[in-house]
Amino acid sequence: MGYVVYKSDMLESFCLEAFQKLGFTKDESKIITDVLMTSDLYGIESHGMQRLVRYHKGIEKGLIKIDAKPEVVFDTPISAVIDAHDGMGQLVGHKAMELAIEKAKKSGVGIVTVRNSNHYGIAGYYAQMACKEGLIGFSATNSEAIMVPTFGRLAMIGSNPIAMAAPAEPYPFFFDASTTVVTRGKLEMYNKMDKPLPEGWALDKDGHDSTNAPDVLKNIVAKNGGGIMPLGGSKEQSGSHKGYGWGMVCEYFCSILSQGMTSNKVNQGGKSGTCHGFMAINPAFFGNPEDIKKHFSTFLEELRESPKADGQNRIYTHGEKEVAAVIDRKKNGIPVNENTVVEMIEFAKFVGIDPKKYFGDFEAHTTNMFKNNY
Repeated sequence: MGYVVYKSDMLESFCLEAFQKLGFTKDESKIITDVLMTSDLYGIESHGMQRLVRYHKGIEKGLIKIDAKPEVVFDTPISAVIDAHDGMGQLVGHKAMELAIEKAKKSGVGIVTVRNSNHYGIAGYYAQMACKEGLIGFSATNSEAIMVPTFGRLAMIGSNPIAMAAPAEPYPFFFDASTTVVTRGKLEMYNKMDKPLPEGWALDKDGHDSTNAPDVLKNIVAKNGGGIMPLGGSKEQSGSHKGYGWGMVCEYFCSILSQGMTSNKVNQGGKSGTCHGFMAINPAFFGNPEDIKKHFSTFLEELRESPKADGQNRIYTHGEKEVAAVIDRKKNGIPVNENTVVEMIEFAKFVGIDPKKYFGDFEAHTTNMFKNNY
């Protein structure tokens, strides 16, 4: 299965029109689109245009309520809990981090948790929101259970990513990673490419290693057993318990503090129930922000300039590759998997857009990909 390269402006225009056709306001559509485009521009293919089918099906099935009004149900000078009432994850995520930023500027820290939400895109987007305001940003989310706990064979925890962003020069520190070896989106991409999974990523329904992406995805959806390994793999000797533990840290921050659905309850009974966590920290409550930024920037430079392993000529710090990817993709376009284009065309038809306006006479090659993922 091949790829088609599209200009970022075209993809952005398509998303903006599609979400407005669904009934989101222009400003809401801009937020949703910005989260998706940021992912694709960063080179995180699993969470960009590839995710449109998830939102299409979520809205179609009633999991996502277009007219939902997020509600602050608990509030203090440094914390809050928001009930998203089944709204679009990107919109409540944006609102929650804005609130965390506001509290951090006044009180030094702002911590906001969210319950009853939906998939919100890349966690790093919200951490970056705080960073752009000169703050340290954290964001995390649970998801439908895909992580099989160490020594288990049934997925019980989500991919549960944790992201952090902090001001630095010449570019901010940006780290965003799941606590599973890979995300569900990675499996979806291998499914679309009709390629076997690398060893050490996934488990079948009996808890054995599997390279069969369609089978693993099918078992996740049907709750048959199996799923994705924690960071560190499936054995304690390789550090499986560490990824499992970090997944639980994320779970506590998101679903326990918000008193929402834990990962093993998400996306069941006609309700998503996804939970998120957001935190902004004001460095001014620890000293001069510029001095702290300079101190961090110095260490990052020392890391990049430290001795290289044989055969290597560069050490990256987190966020460096994303900066380069944005420059490249704005200039040369964004590669989109042909199966994702098919999903985008179906989405266009669903919202009443003539697909030819954006995709011309595109025709995809047929594959054996698993199509009942959502």
